[in-house]
Amino acid sequence: MSRVVRRPRSAVRRPVTISVVAVLVLVVGYLVAAAIVPFGPASASTTTYSAPETTVPELSFPGYGATAVEATDFPESLRTSGDTKPRSIASITKVVTALVVLDEKPMAAGESGASIRFTKQMEGLYAKYAAQNGEVAPMPAGLELTQHQTFQVMLMESANNYAGALAIWAFGSIAAYERAANAWLDEHGLDDTTIHEPTGLDPDNTSTATDLVELGQLALADPVVHEIVGTKDVTIPTVGEIENSNKLLGIDGIEGIKTGTLDEAGACLLFAATYERGGRDVTVIGVMLGGVDHDSLDVDVQRLLRSVADNFQVVTLAHEGQTFGTFSTPWQDEADAVTTTAAEVLVWGRATVTAKTELEQVTVGTEGERVGKVRFRISDHDPVTVPLVLERTIDDPGVWWRWTNPFQGA
Repeated sequence: MSRVVRRPRSAVRRPVTISVVAVLVLVVGYLVAAAIVPFGPASASTTTYSAPETTVPELSFPGYGATAVEATDFPESLRTSGDTKPRSIASITKVVTALVVLDEKPMAAGESGASIRFTKQMEGLYAKYAAQNGEVAPMPAGLELTQHQTFQVMLMESANNYAGALAIWAFGSIAAYERAANAWLDEHGLDDTTIHEPTGLDPDNTSTATDLVELGQLALADPVVHEIVGTKDVTIPTVGEIENSNKLLGIDGIEGIKTGTLDEAGACLLFAATYERGGRDVTVIGVMLGGVDHDSLDVDVQRLLRSVADNFQVVTLAHEGQTFGTFSTPWQDEADAVTTTAAEVLVWGRATVTAKTELEQVTVGTEGERVGKVRFRISDHDPVTVPLVLERTIDDPGVWWRWTNPFQGA
């Protein structure tokens, strides 16, 4: 009779228990792994940028002589009309004289400068220049004026004897002034300008319209000259009350710079005007040479300045909140990358605008979080960079999505 051996119940249950535990461990491991696995960044795409359109300016140039005009800080705005050869510049010469003398005898803005006592030699300039039908002002030997007052009579009254006296005072002779003036012109790159004497009565004092625009820039950059050429009238001891020869001063924003009149040159004006455009002041500098008379020339200058001023444009590069990219997640969430502020730039005439968008890697993020930038390039201007932020929050999708979409975001 055989004997039956019974195995303990615990021995039977042990393999089943191990299998269940193993499955549970695998399930828990999966759930934990799926819940904690890091996501990769959301896919990012940039939008197509539509550049703003600008116009080509049409300026109102006169039909005579030579003209050039340019807006300061807008080099692309330089425009010319008429001939390009050097022309006689008459009393615009005195702007060169002022700057050359200041180079030799500096004077700070708001100061009177050195004291100048006029000599018999200087007194003789009155008769010399009057004989040439040049503008003169009283200058008796022994009269003592400040450097600033002497500049006022020269630049405002356009008194030739005062220009000659300043040249002699600063350099000792007219010949020495000529050498200094042409060295100064070379130093400042005014290669098409020639100066023989300080007044402009010599028709061989010549320049081009483009050189004179550069001269106007230098004149306005000097605070002493800038202040004097913008003064309408003043009273000078012995000389009396003098008025600025520029009759356009104070009209349509005009603030200088120098008139000129000579048979060989015609009526001439080196001018400047300042306008408020796009929340900033812009200065336009120009010159008009070869007019018939100053009355008609002044009309032409005003017409030209208006046409220049009308061609300033505020170009909107981007509006506040404008979309430049989109982030898309595997769990079907989306958020745009938008500008934090509007961006504008002041241009003159036609300008080319391009934009380059750079987006950072984003997985989840909060509304307003910085996620990139857009960089605008504008012809003849410095680049403009605007930050980009999330327009809405990208939330974590949660454990359930992770469990039901294993490793899709990895």
